[in-house]
Amino acid sequence: MWNDEEILSECLKNNRKAQKLLYEKYAPALLGICIRFTRNRDEAEDILQEGFVKIFFNIGNFKRKSSLMSWMRRIIINTAITMYHRNLKHQHHYDVEDFRERNVGEPDIGESEFTTGELQNVIKVLPAGYRMIFNLYAIEGYKHKEIAKKLEIDINTSKSQYSRAKKLIQYKLAELKKESKTM
Repeated sequence: MWNDEEILSECLKNNRKAQKLLYEKYAPALLGICIRFTRNRDEAEDILQEGFVKIFFNIGNFKRKSSLMSWMRRIIINTAITMYHRNLKHQHHYDVEDFRERNVGEPDIGESEFTTGELQNVIKVLPAGYRMIFNLYAIEGYKHKEIAKKLEIDINTSKSQYSRAKKLIQYKLAELKKESKTM
């Protein structure tokens, strides 16, 4: 089995076996990232494939200042953002104003009451803009200023969509909790 340095060295030579090894080693983790940014697995796989094309094309630019996984993760996230921009004009998406804030108070939601799958499903059904901003801010750790720049939106739009995403998530989790109590 080759280590990352050997795989990188061979990928720089366009060695197909090394490229396959790199893909097989990192694709599952990177697909998980892609899934968080999309509504379905097909879209996630499209992002993953396009991201790996960029990875292989730009592998010579990897400076080893961060881990290989961190570098590839940034490429995958940027690819997800690019796909989001590309799909905006084709999606039948809801305008931010179509989602009125619901006053649900502070829901009584325990931290361990929901499975990872349930949480992922709640995030998955968020409107695309909310989902993108929630993932970038809450999960990937980007600042609102960075998100605004990447998505070409106002910083206050990023903040308000994040706030609305959180409220919608809380609302949906409260509904899920109610449903589980009635079962």
